[in-house]
Amino acid sequence: MPTEEERPVVLIHRIPSLKQPLASLSERFTLLDPLLHSADSTHSFLSRHASSVRAILCLGPSPLTSDTLSLLPALEIVVGSTAGIDHVDLQECRRRGILVTNAGNAFSEDGADYVVGLLVDVLRRVSSIDRFVRNGLWPDHGAYPLGSTLGGKRVGIVGLGSIGSEVAKRLVPFGCSIAYTSRKKKPGVSYPFYANVSGLAADSDVLIVCCALTEETHHMINKDVMTALGKEGVIINVGRGALIDEKELVHFLVRGELGGAGLDVFEDEPHVPKELLTLDNVVLSPHIAVLTAESFAALEQVVIGNLEAFFSNKPLLSPVKLE
Repeated sequence: MPTEEERPVVLIHRIPSLKQPLASLSERFTLLDPLLHSADSTHSFLSRHASSVRAILCLGPSPLTSDTLSLLPALEIVVGSTAGIDHVDLQECRRRGILVTNAGNAFSEDGADYVVGLLVDVLRRVSSIDRFVRNGLWPDHGAYPLGSTLGGKRVGIVGLGSIGSEVAKRLVPFGCSIAYTSRKKKPGVSYPFYANVSGLAADSDVLIVCCALTEETHHMINKDVMTALGKEGVIINVGRGALIDEKELVHFLVRGELGGAGLDVFEDEPHVPKELLTLDNVVLSPHIAVLTAESFAALEQVVIGNLEAFFSNKPLLSPVKLE
């Protein structure tokens, strides 16, 4: 184990409410956390340590802007702890040649499990039926309205990355047919590929959204896509809230122009559109799809592996291509 003087310096970047979940980091690195030094402003703290910071660890989706990056002239790598990295100014990182990593596959399996759980819940109305029983309505109202079976559904996956691929693997045994859209066709993938999301939606009963949020994918699930999906269609979103035009989604659901939705992410988190709170065909979740004790343990290994690889000039575990 390296002594304190030998440990590489890593700057922690997080929001105040997010505590550090990666306990063993302090055994390997000297951690600088501006939020633990209340006597300093963040600006003065960063300025004081700027020359020693080559690596920054973003815990959670904490915005890392060009203004913050400008205070760190020696910075060489941004190590992310999330699958999506839309909170990082990637254009500035690209301009300065700063490396970026993400969570890799640490969250893939738990995220995929949650997608299946949301989908079953929406189709079979599990959460709604639970409320029906808990509220004492069963004795007086009798049978609850029927849900819909998962088997045989045509499932369109928007973003066949690490989570999307695991979702497909889980749904095939249910008897679902899988198709997908992505920036480009995936080599070696047998599922039908659609060049655009509207075409995919038109041929799907369920649309699962798990791609990265970029300028190109912002509001990609729009009015036209929802219309193509149809009145019985279901949307599941575990990517980012802004992948969907949320106002249009609310309108479609309230007017009964979609069959239902399972939403783990929202445009203005933690605020959820109030119109969704009373809809029994909508399942709401607080951006927790990928979070389990096991996924945090896997994340810790990825984060430590990326930092150790960087400081020892070895290949990174989960580099992000800054195109």
